[in-house]
Amino acid sequence: MGWGSLPFMPHDHSHDDPHALLPSDPALRVKALETLLTRKGLIDPAALDEIIDTYENKIGPRNGARVVARAWSDPDFHAALMADATAVVSEMGFYGRQGEHMVAVENRPEVHNIVVCTLCSCYPWPLLGIPPGWYKSDAYRARAVREPRKVLADFGVVLPDETAVRVWDSTAEIRYLVIPQRPDGTEGMNEDALMDLISRDSMIGTALAGTP
Repeated sequence: MGWGSLPFMPHDHSHDDPHALLPSDPALRVKALETLLTRKGLIDPAALDEIIDTYENKIGPRNGARVVARAWSDPDFHAALMADATAVVSEMGFYGRQGEHMVAVENRPEVHNIVVCTLCSCYPWPLLGIPPGWYKSDAYRARAVREPRKVLADFGVVLPDETAVRVWDSTAEIRYLVIPQRPDGTEGMNEDALMDLISRDSMIGTALAGTP
């Protein structure tokens, strides 16, 4: 699919955006601080890696998975989520900085959604936890817009030709949650069981929901 046929949400950052106040190389500063604290014996790098992994892949994404599983299971909840995701997830206790204004977009057989932040790394922390490193990379931010099908293929997602790909650009004002398609064979599964099929990447759009 060509770029001209992709519904693309413009990024509306200004020079007053708080992201502009970040250090020129925050990753370098963090690494320097980690090295200093390690040398002083104040932190254990292995324990720090485990904490980061927990928040990146376990605790954070479970919030979003809860939202998706409930949307799959409850038609009234689904309708409310699609109409006003911010209000619905706030009522579930998933709100705060980096998650003030949420929009839910749903994958269907005719359309697959993928989320990117082209100018920085806007991301719904309260629902998905810490953003993965690749989400913040220049390569992903550029290629997801130019060649989303190739990016999806790199993640192992090969879509039928008839499925359109829609790219959503997160901003400081709006963040997106992808509702992946519910897999076949999950009828009768409860919400907790469904959550195990929903990964962080599937809620960004770079993966499909798992199968039971």
